[in-house]
Amino acid sequence: MTTSEAPPSGAVLMHNTMKITEGHLEGFREAIRRAVAFVEEHGPQLMVRVFVEESEMRAHSFQLYGDSEAIRTHWKLSDPYIAGVMEHCSVERLDLYGDPDEDVRAALAPGAAGPFPVSITPLFTGFLRLTGTGTAGGRGPDAAGEASTHGGTDTGTDGAAHTGTR
Repeated sequence: MTTSEAPPSGAVLMHNTMKITEGHLEGFREAIRRAVAFVEEHGPQLMVRVFVEESEMRAHSFQLYGDSEAIRTHWKLSDPYIAGVMEHCSVERLDLYGDPDEDVRAALAPGAAGPFPVSITPLFTGFLRLTGTGTAGGRGPDAAGEASTHGGTDTGTDGAAHTGTR
């Protein structure tokens, strides 16, 4: 790598917190099922997990992307499915963990992403192991007996200063 080349942005974990509209729980669940089925078949995500707190009418979607290009690809491919989900909820906040590139950061800057808080927390250290996690149809690891074909590691930090919140 030459000094003019930027290092790759690496894996990014996205956590989307949504407030489900009163009376829309079943519609939300169905729209989420369709969206997740679509990205499982066509999307670039390495992992998608959606959790629903029925008593609070709140949902949490966690999506793991290999890099910023995968995030952009997801946004382009999934717009109709995202619109279908948004008929039943509103985004409360969006939290990213990792080091997305400047284009993704700009798309999530205040006012650009929407009327909700967005935070970006840079990676400090850790690893990523996905082999054997299964899809489980939303009911826990390996319940469906399927294994992921994705694997690898993502460790360390470049030591550069990063903005923690955008």
